[in-house]
Order: sequence, then C-alpha cells, then structure tokens
Amino acid sequence: MTAQQSNQQKILVVEDEESLAFGLQFNLQAEGYHVVCAHDGREALNLVSVEPFDLIILDIMLPFYDGFQITEKIRASSPQLPILMLTARAKIEEKVRGLECGADDYMIKPFHLDELLARIKGMLRRKTWYQKSMHDQPTFSFGENVIDFATLDCQAGKKRFKLTPHEAMMLKYLIERENRIVSRKELLENVWDISSEVETRTVDNFIVRLRKYFEPNPKKPIYIKSVRSAGYIFSSLP
Repeated sequence: MTAQQSNQQKILVVEDEESLAFGLQFNLQAEGYHVVCAHDGREALNLVSVEPFDLIILDIMLPFYDGFQITEKIRASSPQLPILMLTARAKIEEKVRGLECGADDYMIKPFHLDELLARIKGMLRRKTWYQKSMHDQPTFSFGENVIDFATLDCQAGKKRFKLTPHEAMMLKYLIERENRIVSRKELLENVWDISSEVETRTVDNFIVRLRKYFEPNPKKPIYIKSVRSAGYIFSSLP
C-alpha cells in the first residue's frame, strides 16, 4: 500500500457481477477512496478478517455466503463497521431483514451513482459522529438498562443482547437530546441520512424495537415516549 492509499478511506466492494464491481471500483476511486473488491462471500470474510475497512458495499446474492450471512458474521467482531447493502432484491421484507441483521443502509439496483456517493458520505459522516460521541460517553445507564456503545452489548434487567448499529445510533441520538422532542424527520436525516417522508415508518419500527428491549412495559413506555404529531422524547427518569 502506498502512503497516499494509507490516508484514504478504504471501501470493500463485495459484488459477483464483474462489470458492476469494476464500475463501482472505478467511480469510487475517482472520488478519492481506496477500493478493494471481493467476488464471493468467502473472499469477503477473509478480507475483513485481515484488513481494516471504513465501509463495505455488499450484494446479497453471492456464492458461498449471502449478504445477510456476511453481515451477521461481520457484526460479531466489528459492530460499528458501516455496511451498505446494494441489491436487486426490492421486497420490503428483505430491506427490513437487512437492517435487522446489522446493515446500516440498503439500496436497490439499478441505482444512481450520485445517490450512492451521497449515501456513502452520509454513512462515513455518521460513523465519525458516533465514534466521537461514544468516546465522550462510552456507556449509559437508565432504570435497569446498561448500554455499551463501543461493543453494542446491552443489559436490561437479567436480559443480555446486542443492538444493531442503527439501533445504537438512534438510541444515542435520543439520549444526547434527553427531554427534547425529536421528530421523525430529524431522526431520518441524522441517523439514516434519508429525507423522504415515505420512510417515517422505519423510525417507528425501530422505536418499537427499542421499547421491547428497554421498557418494563413496551405498551406503556416510560423512557421513550411518543409526542403526538411531533415525534419522540427520551427521558432517563420516568
């Protein structure tokens, strides 16, 4: 690796369609990124185990391991590595599955290059914010809940589990704005980097999951409350 490459942000492209992989590599390198390509799931996991990456662009349908399996395996050792799923599979259930198994974002092929580049910049920007925020406040406790924002390990009473990166970022964002109403639009723009109002149900789904993890009674939340027509408000003191 050259000195110039060592200073570049490093992206792993996992794509078995060679022409698309080449196109992504060419365009990303033109934007100043250092790009490495893998053409199947096994090669991708081998690369991640020996090289540090700043972000992964990941197809779902791949030889040996699919994108969901790769994401789950990476999350076991690299809970904060940004993963963008880039796939022709457009069903909402698959998008939800991708996010739930740990992907940070999900784009459908065919895609516009400008949108992809904007998503990548947004993901890297959020990674920088999260790492700084995590350094300033690595753990947080409220009620019987303890969250480690570095490892994403959590304890809620006797339960132990891991958050996905998006769950952690969303909770971190709410905690940093404790006792302040946060709109869905604000969460979409700052946690997901999405502007479309069509995606507001994504926020609601993640709120439901956070309540299941941390609320004594998720149907009557005391920590993450809804404010009608306005958004959500977090309070560590019920």
